[in-house]
Amino acid sequence: MKNHAEQGAYYLGGYAVECALKACIAKKTKRHEFPPKRDYVEKVYSHKLEILLELAELKNQLEKDMKENPTLGKNWLVVKGWNESARYISSGLNGDALYTAMTGADGALPWIKQHW
Repeated sequence: MKNHAEQGAYYLGGYAVECALKACIAKKTKRHEFPPKRDYVEKVYSHKLEILLELAELKNQLEKDMKENPTLGKNWLVVKGWNESARYISSGLNGDALYTAMTGADGALPWIKQHW
């Protein structure tokens, strides 16, 4: 990364994927609709990308697309390794790898954008 701030780039980059998945969840929510159950709301407030992928009802589609596109699969493996506790880690995180896995042609964000 340009300013040698890979830890920060890694930490904040994951939130971009989280927000993209939450946009997909929001799109499925109708105006004035109450969530089905309390645990659903708690899951939506989660930072866990795999849970958000399921709530967005995209898990099966991602699995199918990863079989057809192994690069997408490799990128998702990098992205899904992110978690919000990365802010407490001062070294060893690869912001460049996460950025590429998120934004590349076969990255997580271009794939998610197709579904919001």
